[in-house]
Amino acid sequence: MTLTWHTKHHSELDKHELYALLALRTRVFVVEQNCPYLEVDGQDLLGDTCHIMAWQGDDLAAYLRLLDPIRHEGEVVIGRVVIAPEARGIGLGHALMEQALQACAERWPNLPVYLSAQAHLQGYYGRYGFVPVTDEYLEDDIPHIGMRRQPQ
Repeated sequence: MTLTWHTKHHSELDKHELYALLALRTRVFVVEQNCPYLEVDGQDLLGDTCHIMAWQGDDLAAYLRLLDPIRHEGEVVIGRVVIAPEARGIGLGHALMEQALQACAERWPNLPVYLSAQAHLQGYYGRYGFVPVTDEYLEDDIPHIGMRRQPQ
């Protein structure tokens, strides 16, 4: 699978990219996971929010967003981590997380990174230095846990 990676400030997104990332997120988080909620939450185009995308041709294969730390108590917040169903099972999630942590270090050095992980992925994110900082909680009827990675 040949991928093209892009890390873009929200102001650099074109309408094709924005449509593709919103469509993929809705396809997985709302439809596949059967969680009817307003996926477009108003945070995608705020402050210094950035978007990391892996493209296979014209198809978005993987995506996540990095929310502006100024708006989140001095922590970069990783969110909306998603792999397209047809691109799963080849380690793309690891490549996506490496891209995210590299972007965090370059854009916001020496800041902690926070994410709200589905509880069953605690070990996965632990490999990247994330440790639990909350008790388990339900978000859209799915068990989650808050995890933080301190600056390296």
